[in-house]
Amino acid sequence: MEKCIFCQIISGKLPSKPIFESENIIVIPDINPAADIHLLIVPKKHITAMGDITSEYGELLVEIYQTVKRLVKDNNLTDNLYRVVVNGGKAQHIPHLHFHFLGGQWKKFI
Repeated sequence: MEKCIFCQIISGKLPSKPIFESENIIVIPDINPAADIHLLIVPKKHITAMGDITSEYGELLVEIYQTVKRLVKDNNLTDNLYRVVVNGGKAQHIPHLHFHFLGGQWKKFI
């Protein structure tokens, strides 16, 4: 996926400052944050959209939500506001499945 921004970040063709990285996912700051804390959890495998998820991605989804749990703890949000958002359809601006992790005060709704 040469034109996919996330694939370019994952391959190292575009610079990024990962917050966390594993074999399957990368967590990066959103370049246009909608909250005090706005991170993107991106699978390294190019999955176009939520509709492309099948049972074979079960372990990946578990890892994503374990990462959310880690981000909550690392950002002291256990007893505070946080949200995980997945956009779809016309609301999904980049055609690579990704999860928005938002914490603290929201600046705008995504």
